Amino acid sequence: QVQLVESGGGWVQAGGSLRLSCVASGRFAHIAAMGWYRQTPGNTREWVTTMVSGGASAYADSVKGRFTISRDNVKDTVTLEMNRLEPKDTATYYCAARSFDTVGTTPAEYSYWGQGTQVTVSS
Repeated sequence: QVQLVESGGGWVQAGGSLRLSCVASGRFAHIAAMGWYRQTPGNTREWVTTMVSGGASAYADSVKGRFTISRDNVKDTVTLEMNRLEPKDTATYYCAARSFDTVGTTPAEYSYWGQGTQVTVSS
C-alpha cells in the first residue's frame, strides 16, 4: 500500500506564490506517475498536472506557465510550485499517484490519494 501526505497549503494574496509538497511512503513499486488535482466545494476533482517517472510532465491549460511540478525519486516526494496565483486557484489540492507511467487526466486513473491541503488566494 502507498500513503501520500501533502503539506504547504495556506493563504496568499493574488499574485503570490506557494509550494506544495507530497511525500510518499509504503510500497513504491506501485508508483509510476505522480500528479496533482484540485477541488472546490460542489465541483468535480480537476486535474492540474502530472509527471511520469522519466521526468516528462503535462499541465492543465489553466495553470500552464504558472505552476511547475518536480519530483525527487530519492526522497520520494513531488512538489508543486505555484506562481502568479489567482483567486480562481483557490481549492483543496490533492496529490495523486498511479501505477501506469503515463499522464492520466481523470481521477479514476489514479489509485493513491493524499488527504488534501487547502490553498486560498485572496483578491
